[in-house]
Amino acid sequence: MKLGIVGLPNVGKSTLFNAITKAGAEAANYPFCTIEPNVGVVTVPDERVTTLSEIYHSKKTIYTTIEFCDIAGLVKGASKGEGLGNKFLGHIREVEAIVHVVRCFEDSNVVHVDGQIDPVSDIETINMELILSDMEVLERRITKATKMLKGDKSLQKEIDLLKRVSDFISEGKVARMMDLEEDEAAFVKSLDLLTYKPVIYAANVAEEDAAGDNETAGVDNPYVQAVKAYAAEEGSEVVVICAKVEAELAELDDEERELFLEELGIKESGLEKLIKSSYHLLDLISFITTGEDETRAWTIKRGTLAPQAAGKIHTDFEKGFIRSETIAYDKLMECGGKLSAAKEHGWLRSEGKEYEVKDGDICHFLFNV
Repeated sequence: MKLGIVGLPNVGKSTLFNAITKAGAEAANYPFCTIEPNVGVVTVPDERVTTLSEIYHSKKTIYTTIEFCDIAGLVKGASKGEGLGNKFLGHIREVEAIVHVVRCFEDSNVVHVDGQIDPVSDIETINMELILSDMEVLERRITKATKMLKGDKSLQKEIDLLKRVSDFISEGKVARMMDLEEDEAAFVKSLDLLTYKPVIYAANVAEEDAAGDNETAGVDNPYVQAVKAYAAEEGSEVVVICAKVEAELAELDDEERELFLEELGIKESGLEKLIKSSYHLLDLISFITTGEDETRAWTIKRGTLAPQAAGKIHTDFEKGFIRSETIAYDKLMECGGKLSAAKEHGWLRSEGKEYEVKDGDICHFLFNV
C-alpha cells in the first residue's frame, strides 16, 4: 500500500513524514524543500503476528508494510505548472490514497503561504488544482473516444460517463463524491483521476490539542471541527495529529514513547491513527500464515476469496488451490496456541473456493499444480 502525503507548503508535511518513517527528509520553514518525493516504508504493528511468532519459534517474522511518499507542497496554479506543480501532480497519480495534511494550529514563527490559517480554504486550494488536472485528463479522453466513435458506436456510453464526470468536477466537487454504479465506478477508477483517490485529512494541531483519542483530540479546536465537517460531506477520514509531538516520539525507544504519550494524555501515535484510517478507508484486512520457518501478515481487500488470498503468497497457490485450513486468531488463542486443541474443539475449519477470508484468519493453503 502506497500513501502520498500532500498539503500546502509549511503545513507540517515533511515534519510528519520524517516522524512516521524516520527517513530524515529535509524539513525547513520555506516552500519546495522537498523536490523529489521522499519515500519511507513503515511496518504495520500487529501483536497477533508477534504472539504467533513466539508460539511457533518462527525463524522469520514479517509484518505487512505501508509506503509513505512525501510529495512537495502544492500551490495555487500547480495544474498549470506553477511552483513545479505538474511534476508533483504526477507523483500523486502513483499512490493508492492521499494523506492531506492541513494546518490547524497558530504559530507566528511558521509562515503560512496565504498569510492566514484557514484549513477549509487550504483544502479547497489543493482540490481545485487536482480538479483542473483531472479535467485535462477527461478532455483528452473525450476527444480521443469521440474520434473513434465512428468506427465503434459502443464508445458512446463511455463518452457519456466521461462527460458526466467532467461536468460534476467542473462545479468544484471532487470525483469521489459522485454516485456511481459498480461498473461505472470501476471505469472511473481506471482513469486514475486525482480527485477520485480516497483521502485522509491529517489535521495538524498544537501539542495542547493532541490529547485524547482520535474522536476527542482537537474537540475545542474550531479548525479541526471545520475539517471534520468538510470531510464528512465527501466521506473522507480525518486523523488529528501533532507533527511536532510525532517528531519527538520518533527519537524515543518503545518504552520512552509509551511514557511520553501517557504524560501528554495521547491515546495513540499519529502513525497508529494513519494505519487504522488507511485500512478502514481502503477496506483492507490482514490474514496470517505461521509456522517454524516464518510468521507473516498479508494484506488483502475485505471480501477476498480464499484462492485469491492464497495467490498473494504465490500464483501457484491460486492456480492449484484445493482448500484452506483456517482458524480465527482469537479461537487459537483460546486454545493456548495449540492446533491439536483447536481441532478437538472443531475450530480448525476446512474452507473451499467460495470462502471469504476474514481479518485475523490464520490460513494454511493446500494446493496442487
